[in-house]
Amino acid sequence: MLISDAVHVWREPDGDYHIEWQASHPDTEVTVEPLSAGGDLQVHYGEEPRARLSGLAPGTRHYFHLRDQYGTEVLATERKFGLQGTPNFRDFGGYRTTGGRQVKWGYLFRSGQLSSLSDQDLALLASLNLDLICDFRRLEEQENDPSRLPSERPRIASLPIIPGSNSRFFEEAETQLRGRQPMYDFMLEINRDFAEGQNETYARMFREILALEDARFLVHCAAGKDRTGFAAALVLLALGVPRDMVMRDYMLTGRYFRPELEVERLREKYQMGHMDADAIMPMLEVHEDYLARALEAIGRNYESVETYLEQALGVGPAELAELRERYLD
Repeated sequence: MLISDAVHVWREPDGDYHIEWQASHPDTEVTVEPLSAGGDLQVHYGEEPRARLSGLAPGTRHYFHLRDQYGTEVLATERKFGLQGTPNFRDFGGYRTTGGRQVKWGYLFRSGQLSSLSDQDLALLASLNLDLICDFRRLEEQENDPSRLPSERPRIASLPIIPGSNSRFFEEAETQLRGRQPMYDFMLEINRDFAEGQNETYARMFREILALEDARFLVHCAAGKDRTGFAAALVLLALGVPRDMVMRDYMLTGRYFRPELEVERLREKYQMGHMDADAIMPMLEVHEDYLARALEAIGRNYESVETYLEQALGVGPAELAELRERYLD
């Protein structure tokens, strides 16, 4: 049978789409059909579990039905959006829950900063009809790099996250940072702090989401990987997505975000011109250990994720039921 969570869709610059999937048996036969084709549609199947579709109408987001001979049917679309001004903008819907339902596409989005969006990016952002944007950047980040948004602005929730050890770490950085390990350890501590020291901010995120009926929302920070990564993980866990799928979504940043292009920006932002790139890189990378450290902190302090959601974030049975009614098919 088709493994729905492993479907990957991307678009080439020439407009052709590639769709890859995985199946539990090599004899699985999969057909791909766009919901709205238009143009001169051509579908090419290769020897690998992949299809290439050409002739689809440009300028719109296409959705695809994948069907196998056993009756399994999956709805899939592009996860990453090709925005020019922010590289890590993506839809984090489409995942299957432990109860067999699917997170809706087109409602849950995550990204990095929005301050460098092009006019083309703004048009695409406007087409998503967002109701809410949760901005986890520090206040000085929000002031120095204000978001560029469509004229029909969604509600903006300023939810600044300042990990408690930040100031101490950077005060000591000039004398203590040698090689990768200190920064790697620092990132582990930041992620632990997300789960232990930032509960009120993430609780506010859920309150903002629940305050708007059927809100289409975006969560973002500067790079869209740490503060945002934990936020997206919390939403997916609340919806019942298995932990391994949550981790898979978290690690997609490694595919879309190129740390080597961000080193100089980070040096300037945190006045780390004295540090070599190797020492800085863990701050720009994504590692399973980072999110795992946050989840370990939850497991250490609470009986379950559901207990943490209820006691620390105010997301109890009623709120979980509402979220699942809204965002699951």
